Amino acid sequence: MKTVNVAVVGLGFMGVTHLKAYQKIPGARIAAICDAVRLPENGDFSSIGGNIGTGDALKLDMQQVRATRNLDDLLNDPGIDLIDLCVPTLAHPKLAIAALKAGKHVVCEKPLARTAALAREIAAAAATAKGYFMPAMCIRFWPDYVWLKNLIAAGTHGQVLNARFRRVSEPPGWSKEFLDGAKSGGALLDLHIHDVDFVQHCFGRPLAVYAQGRNIVSTAIDHVSAQFTVAGGANVAAEGGWAMTPGFGFNMAYTVLFENATADYDLARGADALKLFVKGQAPQVIKPAPGDGYLNELTHMVESIAAGRAPTVVTARDAASAVEICEAEEESIRTDQIVKLMP
Repeated sequence: MKTVNVAVVGLGFMGVTHLKAYQKIPGARIAAICDAVRLPENGDFSSIGGNIGTGDALKLDMQQVRATRNLDDLLNDPGIDLIDLCVPTLAHPKLAIAALKAGKHVVCEKPLARTAALAREIAAAAATAKGYFMPAMCIRFWPDYVWLKNLIAAGTHGQVLNARFRRVSEPPGWSKEFLDGAKSGGALLDLHIHDVDFVQHCFGRPLAVYAQGRNIVSTAIDHVSAQFTVAGGANVAAEGGWAMTPGFGFNMAYTVLFENATADYDLARGADALKLFVKGQAPQVIKPAPGDGYLNELTHMVESIAAGRAPTVVTARDAASAVEICEAEEESIRTDQIVKLMP
């Protein structure tokens, strides 16, 4: 298989998470790293952390990895195949479009952009680019969520009657940038957007949304509860926020009621996180495929590049749509009204 030479741009928690994933992917080679501020010359990233543990500290052999503070160095390097952007949200449009114009394949962390208008600009550039583009909407690749998506699609237990998704955390203390709502969009756009995207992945783009939310620790929405109107009539809701009392940590969960079964996932249950309750049967603990969403999404991108086909699980338009839905939630919070969404 063709080796894909990867450059990771932005060396905070998510950049380090992506680097760890690439180390495990056959056919991926970490060729370069780039950050205007943080650039460990010894390759030691042990001081960088975030809201989800990803194993041992990262150590790179810097004799094999190019390090630069200037993205143009990588865009002008014909040996770099894939640019992986793990930079702050405000930088996504400029850097993603520049990388696409340079003919590179691009992975871009979520949210795709701070506003839906800017997200659509990235999607438009991706639509005509030579390289492939994939937004890093990792929940579409998270094994417990992949299992649920497949179960819904199969219709094995009948239609979905009710679905509730939850993603909550204490404030993201590892980076003050997140708490500047003008930059991050708050928990609404940076955390809750995962479940917003997964809702549209499972049920199609919502027809309307009603939301309530609060500003608690930042200048944007830090906690939101949203109710979605979806085709097919299921009751679908999502709660998200990063204003939980310090010490709470992080949790993600879902409960989906089918006509003949209930699927329940709670990260806090550890090895028993995913359970299925079927009428007439004993409760089952489900063990989905190994790996996590980060590893699986980047494997999909690397394998797509090596095979010469565009990635299929999530598109730039999907990511722009997720930002649009979050903005509709903001409008609903502001007006206390149901907001309809354009198809």
